[in-house]
Parts: sequence; structure tokens; C-alpha cells
Amino acid sequence: MRTVYCGQLDLSHVGREVTLCGWVNRRRDLGGLIFIDMRDREGLVQVFFDPDRQEAFARASELRNEFCIQLTGTVRARPDSQINSEMATGEVEVLATSLTVFNRSEPLPLDSNQNNTEEQRLKYRYLDLRRPEMAARLKARARICSFVRRFMDGEGFLDIETPMLTKATPEGARDYLVPSRVHKGKFYALPQSPQLFKQLLMMSGFDRYYQIVKCFRDEDLRADRQPEFTQIDVETSFMTAPQVREVMERLIRELWQEIKGVDLGAFPVMTYAEAMRRFGSDKPDLRNPMEIVDVGDLVKNLEFKVFSGPANDPKGRVAAIRVPGGAQLSRKQIDEYAKFIEIYGAKGLAYIKVNSRSAGLEGVQSPVAKFLDAGVLESILTRTDARDGDMIFFGADRAKITTDALGALRLKLGRDLHITDEQRWAPLWVIDFPMFEQDDEGGLAAMHHPFTAPLDVDPQALAAEPLSVVANAYDMVLNGYEVGGGSVRIHRSEIQQTVFSILGIEEQQQRDKFGFLLDALKYGTPPHAGLAFGLDRLVMLLTGTDNIRDVIAFPKTTAAADPMTDAPSFGNPDALAELSIAVIGKGKEAAERGQQ
Repeated sequence: MRTVYCGQLDLSHVGREVTLCGWVNRRRDLGGLIFIDMRDREGLVQVFFDPDRQEAFARASELRNEFCIQLTGTVRARPDSQINSEMATGEVEVLATSLTVFNRSEPLPLDSNQNNTEEQRLKYRYLDLRRPEMAARLKARARICSFVRRFMDGEGFLDIETPMLTKATPEGARDYLVPSRVHKGKFYALPQSPQLFKQLLMMSGFDRYYQIVKCFRDEDLRADRQPEFTQIDVETSFMTAPQVREVMERLIRELWQEIKGVDLGAFPVMTYAEAMRRFGSDKPDLRNPMEIVDVGDLVKNLEFKVFSGPANDPKGRVAAIRVPGGAQLSRKQIDEYAKFIEIYGAKGLAYIKVNSRSAGLEGVQSPVAKFLDAGVLESILTRTDARDGDMIFFGADRAKITTDALGALRLKLGRDLHITDEQRWAPLWVIDFPMFEQDDEGGLAAMHHPFTAPLDVDPQALAAEPLSVVANAYDMVLNGYEVGGGSVRIHRSEIQQTVFSILGIEEQQQRDKFGFLLDALKYGTPPHAGLAFGLDRLVMLLTGTDNIRDVIAFPKTTAAADPMTDAPSFGNPDALAELSIAVIGKGKEAAERGQQ
């Protein structure tokens, strides 16, 4: 039906007859002359209707925005005075000779100036996707997927599909369950990841696997999370953690070069402990030069218990962060930052304004200055590398509270005061995570997942002191986002059973939930390691948006709902009965109202 896309026309097409299909983006009637900008997925081109061609001109007079049309015409060069440098096709236009209206359009329910809520955009997503910026993001996503497949194929990886209907296994989030009609009362689970299947593929001898795959997690959402999301899933056998990281780093470096023309350079490597100590985050944004500095040893002997208490507590931490040029902050702004860190459990925000460092105590403003002597002040200023015009903020509390509060404050100050260099790309690897962390009930949870191998430890030492064990795990971080994470996997059954036991999974539960895995580990399992990238997050970064819903064709809201299709919806009572499912409580009442 078409010979070329609108957005592909240029001077090489001058004099040629073309047939275009698309939508009326804008119509201009100049009193006897009609122009339209015609749009398709590749862009816009100007079309001119000549009154001398009466039939086409008459039909063009009826055109309105978003009419779906086909036209045939001749490409001609625009006069120099009429070239539109803001359009890719601005050097040419099409003189229409015939016009067909496939479908008229009612006025759109979305505002053309984009004064639309996200709810409106998602309700009419098929219209929102007509916008050039949205089309560009989905086209970029397609390019990214295509590049990833070419790269992985070139590295000898096999694209192997894994099941969507599987068994519920604890992997850190709630599962989406699918009832079975054939097996009454039983449920499949949608996969949170292909983790166990890709490990089984390693046991089967497919030593390089990848898959661009849908995953599902029933968890609270935010701007960069969705209940269904896409992973670039990777697993290898007979490769060490550094070897896996080398291949995956090369993939991302070449991807950024392909899509953005940017050389990311070699990725620095940082341990989890260092990242938390210096930046208060396991995914530090290195575009922000501010760092957290420990000063507990400098304030141990102060009479000021707010500092000396945590400084003398083995579980406490006193740390500082220097804000370049921060002395300009008003008291109101300081109070707002103090309120902000309350979210993380902090009880206050002590500070020192450095007006003149050479003047010692006379050169600073601070509510805590009266508790400091000249020597302690100078030591703090030296350690933080403070200069005139700077602000020093302090955190003093339990170590986790201090670290979390100053880590979040660092990011907020970086954005608010334009300290973070938004034009840079700052990748790194974070390695050597703790194997376990304490959960809200006082038990232990896997920091990554329960199939992550400990680093150089035997089962006895692992069971004796699990909180001291380091995992052979690694995350790729870019501009403060975790874009990928992985680990060396457990390939010995005694280690896997020990990990399950530490996590409070009793022996019978281990058999019930993971019997197939424990059995497979008995039959010559190779050492293996892998990684998964969040494709949606990569596309988000590569297309310059901060909302993951902008790079997914049909996403869900933060409430995991789809306003367009009105999903989720109540099940048909007959279908539920066939599945042996009964809806109880408020859900039952709502379902009954919905069936009336």
C-alpha cells in the first residue's frame, strides 16, 4: 500500500512518484492552498494539495488531524526560503495527485499540547504511542534487542526459551499464581525469573544460554518497576565471575556505542563495603563527587552525646558529607533537608557552615560549634577537605540509619544544587555483597537469591557464621541505577542445602519446593555463573527518560492496573467454579455487583 515511509523522504526522491500511508499530523488551509504534515512511524513530511487537481483538493478540504489516509504524489524540492531545518524531511515536500481516506477521526480524548495525566495517557495508550517521542523510544527498544541478540549470538550463546507456567519457589517477591483447571486446587506460578531453569540448562550441557524474557513479580511498584518486566537473562558454565563480567561489560559498552555513540570506558570495580561506606548505597551514582567520610574517631571524647554516643557504640556511626558551595543554604533549606532524612530514621541534621577556614572556630557557623575545640574542628575540616563556602552535614546514629540517611541526602543535594554531572555516564561493578541480611522478623534472607554461591567458604563455616560470609555476587551500576545483577551459582548439593537451612527452610520444605534442583545437583553439575539485565531500565537510560512506563508499549500503573483494558477484572463465576475457586470477602461483593 505504500512505497516509502514519510520520514524517509529526502532530496534523492525528488521527481519520483511515491505512495504514502499514515495520519494527518496537522492541516493548514491558506485560503485556496492546503498543506498537511503527514506522519507515520518514521516521521513527518509536508504534503501540498494543488487546487488544479480538483478531486484530491476537494477531499483534502475535509481532512482533519489524525485522519488515517493514503496518498500518491510527486516529491519535489522546497525553495531555499521554505526549507524547514527542524524537520528531517524539511528539504522536500510531496505534491499530492490522489488521496484516499481510510478512516476519519473524532477529536482525540488526549490534549494535543500534552497536558494529560499519566492515567489519561495509559487509558488511551494506542493514541499516546502515536507521539513521535513515544514511537522513538519503542524503535530504540527494538534496536537494542536486535543488537543484544547479534552480540550474544556472536559470543556463542544459545537463545533458549524457558516455561512461563512453573512452580512457586521463594525468590524474594510474591508470585503471580495461575489456577489449573485440570489439576483442581493447584496453581502454577509465573516466573519471577528463569533462575532455576537456566541453572538446569547448565547441568544439561548448554554452557552459554541467553533469553530476552518476560518476568513477573507481585510487589509494590515505583517509577522504575513493573509487575511484568523484561530481562536479558544470561547463564554460563566453566566461566569465573571476572570472565562473566568481562563479557557483559563488553556487551553494555558496545551497546552504548551503538545507540548513543558514547564510549563508557572501562568499568571500575568496587566492593559492597566500600560503596556503602563512601556513598551510602550499593548502587552509587558516581556522577556526584560528594562522599561520606567517617569522623567517629574524631568526636569520641566530646561532651556532645549526640556525636560521642554513636562514636563509642560498636553498632553506631558518625559520618560527614561536604557540600561544595553549601554555605549558601538558608536555615529553611537546612530544616527541609533535616525533615527529608527523617524518612530514614535520622533524628536531626547537624551542620557546619565554613565561611573562613583559616579563622578556625570564628570562621564557622554551627549549632554544634560550642561543643568543638579548635583541634577537633580542624581535624574534621581536614578530613572532609572543607573549603571556604562549603557546608558539612553530619549523621550520628546506628550505622544503618547514618549510612542510609547520608546516602539519600547525598543524592538529593546532588540534584538540588546541580552538583551531579547529568551529562556524564558513570558505570561501575559492585562486588562482594554479604551473603545474607536480617529480615524484618529477625531471621536471615538471601541478599541476592538463595542460589548464590558463597565466596571461598565450606559448608561448616557457612553454617557457623552466615552473617560474616561474602557472596560471589556482582551488580552492574550505571548513573545510580542497578542495571544488571548476577552471581556465581551453587553447584554442590551440600552447600545448597546448608543455605536453605540457614534461611529457615526445613528439610521437608526443601524437598517439596526444590527437590528437582537438589536432585539435579547430584549428577555432575558444572560450576556456573550468570547475570540478568533489566531491559526496560537499559532502554529507559538510553532514551533519556526517568519513567520505565515510557519504554513499555502497554505498561501498568503504580497500582499494577491497566486503565485501557480495565485489568485486572473479576472472573466469570462459571469460570471460577470450573477452576474450583471461590471469591470471599469484599472481592465477592464487588464481583457479584459486576455480574449484575
